[in-house]
Amino acid sequence: MSTDPRADAELLGAHVAGDETAFEELVRRHRDRLWAVALRTTGDPEEAADALQDALISAFRRAEQFRGDSAVTTWLHRIVVNASLDRLRRRSVRSAAPLPDDNEDLPGKVVVDPVDHMDRRDVQLVVTEALAALPEDQRDAIVLVDVEGWSVEDAARHLGVPEGTIKSRCSRGRAKLAKSLDFLRNLDATDPVTDRAGAQSAAGTTAQGGDTERG
Repeated sequence: MSTDPRADAELLGAHVAGDETAFEELVRRHRDRLWAVALRTTGDPEEAADALQDALISAFRRAEQFRGDSAVTTWLHRIVVNASLDRLRRRSVRSAAPLPDDNEDLPGKVVVDPVDHMDRRDVQLVVTEALAALPEDQRDAIVLVDVEGWSVEDAARHLGVPEGTIKSRCSRGRAKLAKSLDFLRNLDATDPVTDRAGAQSAAGTTAQGGDTERG
């Protein structure tokens, strides 16, 4: 357990000022939660580990850009989500590359429908791009509530906004996802973001007690 009494923002400031142990302490405090964010967003331990590493390197280098308009944990969370989405995009592109068919006639070969495989990878890429295209505040809310399964109350506490704001952001984000992904309605897609965020949009999920934000 950490014995450093400094708050997260103080540690980040100390890191920027040249304290060689401050960022390490910050990572020690929050690594488990950030790992969970990466794992839930990517759905793959190997990709999550790479995404978390990318995110921590980015946070280390960009610490001076932190302006203090949100909690340090929220800032770190956003960097991890963005790194995870980048990993998903790369994975989708890699998976879409055609496989060599040198072993086409090997006995006992399992035949896989290439069209179905490609379609699913294309769907994953489109969903990832749609999620990444959302405004940052809406994406944060969608990832927390629809991807990671947080309650509205917990998401509001984490992002430092009222619960109504979370509901409003989720509602607007889901509506945009539903519009972007409308052509997928009749496809047999099993992407978790499509199932949870898109389906909720199609079902007409609306914000209750929301704020007056627009966008």
